[in-house]
Amino acid sequence: MTLKIKQFSTQDSDFETRFAEALSRATQFDAGVDAKVRDILDQVRLRGDEALMELTAKYDGYFVKAADELEIDEDRIQRAGERIEPTVDDALRKASDRIRAFHERQLEQTWSFEEPDGSVYGQKISPLRSVGIYVPGGQAAYPSSVLMTAIPAKVAGVSQVVMTVPAPGGQIRDSILAAARIVGVDRVFALGGAQAIGALAFGTETVPRVDKIVGPGNAWVSAAKRQVFGYVGIDMVAGPSEVVVACDDPDNARWAAMDLFAQAEHDEDAQAILLSDSSDVIEKVKSEMARMLPAMERKRIIARSLAEHGALIEVRDRHELIEVIDRIAPEHLELMVEDPMTLAKFVRNAGAIFVGSYSTEVLGDYCAGPNHVLPTSGSARFTSPLGVYDYLKRTSIIACSPSGGRRLAKTASVLAREEQLSAHAASAEFRLDE
Repeated sequence: MTLKIKQFSTQDSDFETRFAEALSRATQFDAGVDAKVRDILDQVRLRGDEALMELTAKYDGYFVKAADELEIDEDRIQRAGERIEPTVDDALRKASDRIRAFHERQLEQTWSFEEPDGSVYGQKISPLRSVGIYVPGGQAAYPSSVLMTAIPAKVAGVSQVVMTVPAPGGQIRDSILAAARIVGVDRVFALGGAQAIGALAFGTETVPRVDKIVGPGNAWVSAAKRQVFGYVGIDMVAGPSEVVVACDDPDNARWAAMDLFAQAEHDEDAQAILLSDSSDVIEKVKSEMARMLPAMERKRIIARSLAEHGALIEVRDRHELIEVIDRIAPEHLELMVEDPMTLAKFVRNAGAIFVGSYSTEVLGDYCAGPNHVLPTSGSARFTSPLGVYDYLKRTSIIACSPSGGRRLAKTASVLAREEQLSAHAASAEFRLDE
């Protein structure tokens, strides 16, 4: 199998054009998908369980006689945990412990302060009542996603965590159910696609409505999350996965090549980009990729991903390297460079930074501790990884003393009249008459 991948330099006269082309993957906003998803959501909202059963039969080939059969009972979850290999169970538990320990550091506390006049102002931190986690379970099944979405919710103190996972033909991978049991997911439903998002957003006779929906999914799931935002909260609208590997040492070429493969094997829309200030490094990584590709189990997916979305980009120096990284704003960034920690301090836009040659992105996928639900498609410019803070809400506290209330009323009155809101002004001024 021949390796095909774009290769260019920041010094090329057509760099801006080629760079833009390399980053222009299929848009998440597909009008055709959006229209079909809207119809699915409407069916779920209007017909509830009846629509869920029909849509699950249509899209997942899973036929049930009653909607309550879509919920996975405790016995089935227990048996799944008993069937998985002991090594898998051990790995899930070790990863769970590390993820929990990391996210416990993200907990926020209620705070307040008192002014000299006795007025108190502050912020109350409260967990959400319920959340829905969507876990992929069709062509790819990711028990790690159960850990990454449910553990922060439990750390935050969410009362009810409801999980949906596609069950083609009624089958769910045992490791996914085992992971749900390990982290304490409260309810599990064999539901996938836009209909699962609709059920969580609107609620049905069987599926409870939640306050927020989190977790990765395909284009239909992403479109559904975007459309139900407002009925419920969402974490983010995620696109295909991506990695940028920065490498300046030819001795790391084999590792860099395999790390690019690891990202590309997700699916054909995944993106893997190499950045280097050395043409020798780029050529050596390219040579290693060509040599290793035929032996990869998912070589066809890798080859297509690299051909359509991959790139080898030469930069002039470390300053330009940082500039290009920030323009890409990658989901994952690996720094296989000299003094990587110093370089990491200057990077502004990245979902997660993997510092040094031994910090492969794969460790972040499973067990390092930080969350693997990360901003994609350049959204690391303005958003953050999934965390405990996504399951908390903040409520402002304003408790004015009599003297404090009168003092603020004078200022509020002036501003209200400037905005021509006379009732606002009067509401404040009434306090001045007391």
